Amino acid sequence: MNLTNQLYLSEIDHKFLSQLKTIDQACLGNLWSLEAYQREIDSPSSCILGLVNEKHQLLGFGCLWAILEEAHITVLAVRTDYQRQGLGKAIVWGLLQKARDRQLEWATLEVRESNYSAIALYKNFGFEEIGRRSKYYETTGEDALILWRKGLHTKEFELALGNWHQLIAEGLLAKGWCLVN
Repeated sequence: MNLTNQLYLSEIDHKFLSQLKTIDQACLGNLWSLEAYQREIDSPSSCILGLVNEKHQLLGFGCLWAILEEAHITVLAVRTDYQRQGLGKAIVWGLLQKARDRQLEWATLEVRESNYSAIALYKNFGFEEIGRRSKYYETTGEDALILWRKGLHTKEFELALGNWHQLIAEGLLAKGWCLVN
């Protein structure tokens, strides 16, 4: 009997568009249109990385843009019924691994100043606050914190990625998930 559920981190293609949009509506308040996700999938400078279970259900996703030497993380979301299990950590790790694979040197992102769990998640990966965008979120007028992570191209970061992967895999296993490479 299989006591763990398998999870796969993989780049998302068109067959996941409707699931992307469902998660977007539930978690991000309809941030991007279906057409916008289509453009991201088609763009060579973009990467949408999804966490998929053995039933081909998309549990969460993140997107990054490769801009010169920068990996700009544009979105991160996990289905509400799967949050607080370490899936977001796996997605952030995957995005940073993709950034390193693309030989990018640093990562940036914006996050709501009130999103304490997301801020803590990113800080676990070495992101630091470097600025603020005043009233960045139109719907609430809330500021965005600008977070930055340097050194993606270094040997130290490569070692950190390996350590994080092991810790994330162990944490997921404790929750009944097996992260398959």
